[in-house]
Amino acid sequence: MKQHVTSAISQAFGKFASKEHTKMFQSLINKTYVRLMGLDMSDFEMADTYPTLNALFTRRFRHMRHFSTDPLDMISPCDSLITECGTISGDLALQIKGMSYSVDEVLGDGISSESKKSIHDGIFVNFYLSPRDYHRYHAPIDMQVLHVVHIPGKLYPVNIPSLKKQVNLFVENERVVLECLSAEGKRFFLILVGALNVGEMEVSFEPRIRTNTTLSPSKYSYKDLYLSKGDDFGCFRMGSTIVMLCEKGMVELGVSTGHHVRFAQTIGRLNS
Repeated sequence: MKQHVTSAISQAFGKFASKEHTKMFQSLINKTYVRLMGLDMSDFEMADTYPTLNALFTRRFRHMRHFSTDPLDMISPCDSLITECGTISGDLALQIKGMSYSVDEVLGDGISSESKKSIHDGIFVNFYLSPRDYHRYHAPIDMQVLHVVHIPGKLYPVNIPSLKKQVNLFVENERVVLECLSAEGKRFFLILVGALNVGEMEVSFEPRIRTNTTLSPSKYSYKDLYLSKGDDFGCFRMGSTIVMLCEKGMVELGVSTGHHVRFAQTIGRLNS
């Protein structure tokens, strides 16, 4: 597999975004980005305190947001727009209204056929993180991570116009697939989808994954890896998308397509 032009562009921008410029110039870059993109910095440090643009992208909270401690409440893993959500029809979910993708294909060859079948006719949610959003992602429920699969690919933009014109965008783009179990033993997947500009996805518990650098897929398995609801497990560098695929009967969603959600907001209720 050859490197796609979108990956090369993203690597070039990534070098600029990770460079630590002079304090005055970096302050200008950061404040300009905040103003142009309309970032809400009320939960974070001042823009000029971040040493690089990447540090601003991946900013952490000054104080952790509060969320429901009820183990059956599912929270949003990120700040985002829900571009589509609903029921998976067989193995088809919506990329955007009128355009479907195969959940089997988006999960890739590293996930077993049995695991793929478990989420057929289940529930899906597509979370789009724009460049103005908080870029870290968190565990939506108490969960066990069984496998993580890195699937190299392209880095097309994942904004609304691109979703409407680029067929199989989630299947074409680079992604990291987390296969997980809920505390009730229900299977679900969190799929981190790469996008244009930088194109890096960090998985904090698996440093062997280096996105937008390798052309070979990889898979890692775990016996006793657990995340608690709200745990920070990595970040996107620039905006992107998280696709969540849940086993049938696992959760009742409390949000709809077009809703803007914030990390820590309750978005559904697990079935006990």
